[in-house]
Amino acid sequence: MKHILSGIFAAAFALSASAAAQAQDKPPLKIGGILDMSSLYADITGPGSETAAKMAVEDFGGEVLGRKIQVLAADHLNKADLSANIARDMLDNQGVEMIYDVAASATALAAGEIAKARNKIIMFNGPGSIRLTNEACGPYTVHYVFDTYGQANVTGLAAVKSGLDTWFFLTADYAFGQDLEKDTSAVVTKTGGKVLGGVRHPLNTSDFSSFLLQAQASKAKVIGLANAGGDTVNAIKQAAEFGITKGGQKVSPLLAFVSDIDSIGLETAQGLLLAEAFYWDLNDDTRAFSKRFMERTKRVPTSAQAGVYSSVMHYLKAVKAAGTTDSAAVIKVMKETPINDFFAKNGKIREDGRMIHDMYLFEVKKPSESKGRWDDYKLLATVPGNEAFQSLEQSRCPLVKK
Repeated sequence: MKHILSGIFAAAFALSASAAAQAQDKPPLKIGGILDMSSLYADITGPGSETAAKMAVEDFGGEVLGRKIQVLAADHLNKADLSANIARDMLDNQGVEMIYDVAASATALAAGEIAKARNKIIMFNGPGSIRLTNEACGPYTVHYVFDTYGQANVTGLAAVKSGLDTWFFLTADYAFGQDLEKDTSAVVTKTGGKVLGGVRHPLNTSDFSSFLLQAQASKAKVIGLANAGGDTVNAIKQAAEFGITKGGQKVSPLLAFVSDIDSIGLETAQGLLLAEAFYWDLNDDTRAFSKRFMERTKRVPTSAQAGVYSSVMHYLKAVKAAGTTDSAAVIKVMKETPINDFFAKNGKIREDGRMIHDMYLFEVKKPSESKGRWDDYKLLATVPGNEAFQSLEQSRCPLVKK
């Protein structure tokens, strides 16, 4: 009897050992980020977004369907052609099965086309162009954190309603800036305001003086900054140096992250109104995630970085539930399953790929109101997702049945 039992145990052990060996034999599941690691959007996305993806993988358990999960990241240097080449190399040569973010809009639109042609899931957390869920939408494209329509709607609407009804735009001359200006102009005029003019500047501008002089001369109540990252920081700092805000004009960043406010400083940034999808100090859940993120990066997460964690976790759960990494099966589960975590409550990915969640209107605190570094915002309003984002009726995405 003893021999029979030991034989059974030996057979069982051999089976479990072969299952473990099989898991090791399976190729890893690779997910890739195409980020700005070194330039004007590096603080918003960059190494912090790669860290957020790795945290999600670790918290998930490090493997799925018996496959180890590997996080890759590359620097696109804010060049659309390089972004497309990286996407092609990741998907065709490196065996990447999902792209978890592409920083900035022109680069995202370029990589999005590559992923679409290969029927691969691509998720956007850092870029804002509304085109990503309109003309450039795809069956496997997800736009997770914010977009130009939502930013314009939340910030523009609040400003005009408070009497700031004449606008002049300072616009970064590429997809994102153009869309942000267009979407905000539409909100301003629809709400009864007027657009008095605008000027476009190249990406990564260091000297805004000539643009700011034109904005000042317009006598508009609001100078709307349709730019992001380093450009927003430089424009706000130089507007303060020029005495524009002291002269009674209000500078409104139409997209700003907590990392930008940290760079500008509260002395200069106080009183700015801005729309965000996430803030580290909103509630216990956001604080708990941010504390862990800070331990690794020494910075609080931006909304784009928090979105990377949330979207990667949502993807991995969907892979597990679907029992496959097949894009069609996984995206079906992702769209059917509500998102409930520190980033979103009852978030939902629509057929155009837009993830619908609450947006927040914040005012930047005065230095006297802040308890320390990163304590930058006070919450003015929570805007439900179905009010903040473009409706499906307005969508220009060919996948939306009307």
